[in-house]
Amino acid sequence: MKTIRIKKSFTLLLATSMLVVLALSGCSGGKSAGDVVPGNDGDSANSGGQVTITHYTIDSEDRTFIEKLVPDFEAQHPNIKVKIEKAPYEQFDSKLQTLIAGGKSPDVTSHYGYGGFAEYYNKDMLLDMNDIIKEDGFKASDYNIPDDLMKIYTVKDQVYGIPVNMYVSLMLYNKDMFDAANVPYPPSDYEDKSWTFDKMVEDAKKMTHVSNDIAKTQYGVDFTWSERDMRPLYFGAEPYSQDTWTNGGVPSETHFDSPEVIAAYNKLFNLILKDKVSPTTEWSKSVAGQNGDAFVTGKVGMTVSGSWSLAGSNDFPFKVGVAAVPAGGNDKVRSVLFVDPLLILKGSKHPKEAFEWIKYLVSDEIQEKSIELSGGNPPVNTKAAETYYKHFDGIDAADVKKVYEGAVEYGFESYNHLITHYSQINDMFINEMQPIDTGHSTVEEVMPTIQKKVMEIIKR
Repeated sequence: MKTIRIKKSFTLLLATSMLVVLALSGCSGGKSAGDVVPGNDGDSANSGGQVTITHYTIDSEDRTFIEKLVPDFEAQHPNIKVKIEKAPYEQFDSKLQTLIAGGKSPDVTSHYGYGGFAEYYNKDMLLDMNDIIKEDGFKASDYNIPDDLMKIYTVKDQVYGIPVNMYVSLMLYNKDMFDAANVPYPPSDYEDKSWTFDKMVEDAKKMTHVSNDIAKTQYGVDFTWSERDMRPLYFGAEPYSQDTWTNGGVPSETHFDSPEVIAAYNKLFNLILKDKVSPTTEWSKSVAGQNGDAFVTGKVGMTVSGSWSLAGSNDFPFKVGVAAVPAGGNDKVRSVLFVDPLLILKGSKHPKEAFEWIKYLVSDEIQEKSIELSGGNPPVNTKAAETYYKHFDGIDAADVKKVYEGAVEYGFESYNHLITHYSQINDMFINEMQPIDTGHSTVEEVMPTIQKKVMEIIKR
């Protein structure tokens, strides 16, 4: 399989901290779900006493499906019980902190909330798995996990996470709307030089119809590329200083009030305010609900977002296609990578048993089985990925594979995984940028305030 080239910034990150490199290679046969050996420490499986480990996750079907895997795991590991603890997305981080503060730390979790790996790492919440890995003889290649993928969550040679899912940015499009407007479908090939941001806007205008009657209104594109602070990178503007990636996710400088960053945000907000090819937040809420996706309603021609949107495509009431993210001016970055790890928290009383559960979840058989159970979660296991590409009804598996591999080729790991205090930064951006979306303030007026506040948060 193709080896993904290493970005220069990621090479710097590897030298000292949280390098993101993805190599979809090394397809050796993985261990079966049963090839696991329980730990033998204290109150452990080998001592004859039954122990209970807790897996903390989001209360949504694409995460809680692991409950269906517990009986099989427990049958193979009769001395280990698995308890699934859940919280809504908005409460995930706060509940985790409450559990830890109350001496009830979960054993296994991931950065499923607003906060990310860097935040957890800098709060000293994570267990270094090196000793367990060495004693177990664990090798990522045995589980068809590319070795370089492991380096995302390796800090100074200490392993803090085992990747389990890999999402990317991509474009979904409504074939019915394209057909009605007589617009050719966008390409899935990232090397197609004709597919640019400006071409996307041109196509979007042909599908946009704004009416006083909300039932007759539709928009050409909804461009939600990553979190708000990362979006300038798509256009080649870097809002965080380069030492962010070699300093544990703590930037010495930010540039949110720079001309380059302001110009990038204006391009994005112009989709709503000037070109009028994208919906406002208020319109999206009116047709899809508070946290709904307007694309699902059939009233948006294209959406650029994370590949979790692809998971529900089998149930959309229209024909769906998948395409590359158009080129926006950054020759190296067009996609965001969202690689989710399984983490063992420092407060775990049974880390070896927790590691057995992690190995089970990344095994060939369970990674493949989880695609169907979750509704389409993308596996890190390269063998199971071939099944993932074929999972989506009516979408050519070759297109899904091409889009995924292109997204990785032109991808950068999500800032929310790599920058400390991210949950606070994210909340601040949502609040401060709302007046731009509604047309009550300009980008030029808002960005100096954001620049000041983001530095205040980082300095905490």
